[in-house]
Amino acid sequence: MRRRPLDFRRPVRRRWPNLVWWTFCGIVVLLFIVMFSKENQIESRPSFPKKYYSRDRVMDGLNITEEMLSPNSITRQLSDQISLAKAFVVIAKESNNLQFAWELSAQIRNSQLLLSNTATRRAPLTTTELDLAIREMAVLLYQAQQYHYDSATMIMRLKAKIQALEEQMSSISEKSSKYGQIAAEEVPKGLYCLGIRLTTYWFETSNMQRRVSERLQIQEKLIDNSLYHFCVFSDNILATSVVVNSTAINSRSPDMVVFHVITDEINYAAMKAWFTMNSFRGVIVEVKKFEHFKWLNASYVPVLKQLQDSETKNYYFSGHGDDGNMPMKFRNPKYLSILNHLRFYIPEVFPALKKVVFLDDDVVVQKDLSVLFSIDLNGNVNGAVETCMETFHRYHKYLNYSHPLIREHFDPDACGWAFGMNIFDLVEWRKRNVTNIYHYWQEKNINRTLWKLGTLPPGLLTFYGLTEPLDPSWHVLGLGYTNVDSHMIEKGAVLHFNGNAKPWLKIGMEKYKPLWEKYVDYSHPLVQQCNFH
Repeated sequence: MRRRPLDFRRPVRRRWPNLVWWTFCGIVVLLFIVMFSKENQIESRPSFPKKYYSRDRVMDGLNITEEMLSPNSITRQLSDQISLAKAFVVIAKESNNLQFAWELSAQIRNSQLLLSNTATRRAPLTTTELDLAIREMAVLLYQAQQYHYDSATMIMRLKAKIQALEEQMSSISEKSSKYGQIAAEEVPKGLYCLGIRLTTYWFETSNMQRRVSERLQIQEKLIDNSLYHFCVFSDNILATSVVVNSTAINSRSPDMVVFHVITDEINYAAMKAWFTMNSFRGVIVEVKKFEHFKWLNASYVPVLKQLQDSETKNYYFSGHGDDGNMPMKFRNPKYLSILNHLRFYIPEVFPALKKVVFLDDDVVVQKDLSVLFSIDLNGNVNGAVETCMETFHRYHKYLNYSHPLIREHFDPDACGWAFGMNIFDLVEWRKRNVTNIYHYWQEKNINRTLWKLGTLPPGLLTFYGLTEPLDPSWHVLGLGYTNVDSHMIEKGAVLHFNGNAKPWLKIGMEKYKPLWEKYVDYSHPLVQQCNFH
């Protein structure tokens, strides 16, 4: 085929270079992406319903007038005068300027009434009303300044007032603690009466002694290690009775429960009479007095020598030796009672026993405790519930860590535990000679530099590294001084009324008293005669 001459050929169509074409396409795509993303952002924003408030509605709710919305509001000026005048009233009263305080108060009432009427009629104040109200208030405020009721004076007076209130509160708190401690130490008339009547009944009733003699045939059960042995050291008859009764009622096998009650000479006859005349579902109760123990003398028991020392008595009751600043909680007779310290001599008190559950006399048992005797203590001596849920229940709270002996031997963050419900392995106790450990620390603390009061600090030292933690439900504390979680109370096997508010006292916490009172036999003739309630 012949080609056309150049002049007759079809003209070639000009095309854009490839680079320009692709650039244009990219820009279009980019614009499309940007527009699409903006639409998504708008859609993704949470839509809030628009609320329209009418200005009139707001003004109705707040009693705002048009005049008050003005930047030169005279009404607002009057309101500010009222606020300042109220502060001056307080200072005038503090300065015993009662006449001026009365004049200020009267003018405040007049101004408030004027503003109230203005808001009600929704009309601005008249010139006459404004001149009269502001002028009279201004004169009184100027007069207050002449009395030196300025801001600096106000601040100083308020600071002085706050300081005085703080001192008053501190004084009231100290008195409250003092009277609370005194109330906690009192012996209720009903309890005192019960002790007297029981003692009289014991010595006047001949068959009471015979019934005790007949019970001597159960002597072998008192040392039978196949039974469940509990011990209580107390001089409180009714409290001890509640411990025994609540344990018996909630025990699956009360005939296998043995209680060893140790008391003092004064309450011995009353305790014997009470536990002889009452049956606790077959629970065996042995009553002894600590005067029976020949080994309990000052040569063997260091704390006994300290308790008999006149300087110690002055320390607890007079605050001597501590600049007279001894807190009331230190001055409690229980710290001078050997019954409180006898818990460190349980192996000596019960030489034939292998395991014992120690119970304080301010507890209530509401579950079967026989399971405690089968708990593996993993070679430890003491099974107890730990109390270090809070930082103030760790060792540093109870001991003096400025003393090198304490600082070198004990971890300050070690977990504290509770006396009041403890399972003791007496075999391990004797093997590890734990009582001698207690003696060592008592002798080191003869000048009270390691700890100050109570039996828990020496207990923490004595059983350091020898305590097996128990489940918290075994021992619930705090019913004598604080609020306790109701679920913990419901699950608790032993409820402890530790603190001053004991349930047998008037100061006991009313909401927890029924937990204790349901184990008191108020129908008993002697309890009724003593009007104990």
